[in-house]
Amino acid sequence: MTPIFPRTKRTCVPRPAAVAWAVAGCTLLSPHLVFAQALLPASDDADTTTVSSTAMTTTGTAAANATTPGSAAGQDPVATLTTGSISTDSGEPLLNDPAIDEDLARTNLRESTVDGLRSQLDLDRNDAPGVRLGSFILKPTLGQTFNYESTKTGSSKQSRSYLETGMKGTLTSDWSRHQLTVTGEGTWQRNVSGSGETEPTADIEAALRLDIGNDTTGTLKAGYHFEREDATDPNAISNASTQSGVNQYTLGAGIAHDFGILRGSAKVDYDRYVYGDVDLSDGSTLSQEDRNRNAGAVTVRVGYDLSPALIPFIEASAGKSVYDLRTDTSGFERSYDSYGGRAGVEVDLGEKLNGEIALGYQTYRFDDNRLEDLDGVTIDGLLNWSPQRGTNITYGISTGIEPSTTPGDSGALAYTLSSKATHELRSNLVARLSNSLTFRNYPSGSVSEDQRVWLAGAGLTWDLNRYLALTGDVGYERTTQDTAPSTNIARVGVGLTLRR
Repeated sequence: MTPIFPRTKRTCVPRPAAVAWAVAGCTLLSPHLVFAQALLPASDDADTTTVSSTAMTTTGTAAANATTPGSAAGQDPVATLTTGSISTDSGEPLLNDPAIDEDLARTNLRESTVDGLRSQLDLDRNDAPGVRLGSFILKPTLGQTFNYESTKTGSSKQSRSYLETGMKGTLTSDWSRHQLTVTGEGTWQRNVSGSGETEPTADIEAALRLDIGNDTTGTLKAGYHFEREDATDPNAISNASTQSGVNQYTLGAGIAHDFGILRGSAKVDYDRYVYGDVDLSDGSTLSQEDRNRNAGAVTVRVGYDLSPALIPFIEASAGKSVYDLRTDTSGFERSYDSYGGRAGVEVDLGEKLNGEIALGYQTYRFDDNRLEDLDGVTIDGLLNWSPQRGTNITYGISTGIEPSTTPGDSGALAYTLSSKATHELRSNLVARLSNSLTFRNYPSGSVSEDQRVWLAGAGLTWDLNRYLALTGDVGYERTTQDTAPSTNIARVGVGLTLRR
């Protein structure tokens, strides 16, 4: 007979081996708990949420009802993180994602990508933070390049090697309303060997945006621009060792208002042009003060809001240009009035595609009856296109007037086509391409000939870190006319750029 044993209560006696394994498990789990606790949003009350490293439980009313982004209401945030339930749509855990430690501490998460893909963050890449000056942020840039330039005109050829120092900076206000932005850029050249004319430049502009109301915005601006007149310019002096320096001072004011489906804007622009003396090859100078002038224009635009992405508009402008001297050295009165109208469309499809294009007609009427009026069709536009991430392409077209200094010639209408592309080959390596073509068309019967100028360039920027970058550029310029010899200029340069 099988013996019957009475059912008794069994008592578990802890074994030394089991205790050791339990202690080891708690030790291994404790860093994860500390890491998870550090990712939780900070609480003003230190006693509200308590994390236990041994029981992996969360006590306190606030912690029991806490809801973290990406988890269900009332779910334990610590348990959710340690079990790896925070994941992408495909179920891949994000515990090793470098963005997790930043996103879990935010109450307003970043906007998701258009295609729903998870963005890859590079923690080592970041733009220079700039320097805070009170309520402004200054971002300065200093560059130094060594360049070689070769110029060939007809059968003559000359070359030079030169150092170019460039400075650039942006000062932006950090205000709750309104905004002031000051941008400046300048380059200075010094020849190291060979012969050739240096081409210094300077640009500075200040723009103040005034948030007058919810639907009204005002703009005030002022600026200065300097450049050396190019030797291939139609107004350049042929026997000059140094061409004239062109100083341009600008002022402007504008206002824009949203009338519901209609958008209206008006602006006033003023430009002052001052030309420096020309240094001739024989050592003498030639004054260019008869080219100094003041130009002003008023422009009014009305747009119809078909949708936030498509706004057709019409625009009208009137202006006047007055020279300091009534007549130039040849006895011609070159002051003129200008009138024009345009019709176009604004496109705003976000960062993928935005810009505007307009077609119109412009006329310039000179005070001197011996000078033929300039008029013609104008086309102006700027289009920004990003076919893929890291690639940005800009297309531009513009029409303007270039007054002439040749006796009997009124000037030329200049049409410029341009394009520029940047592409990120790597996160710290950016390639650049640029191209432009300018047509200068003179009225029939003019002494001056039509001119075509083609510019092309390519470059690379390698960011060694957020503050220092290595740059390399090549460029080519070709100027052609019907009877005059063509001019070809090739440039190549390498340098360093320091950012702060």
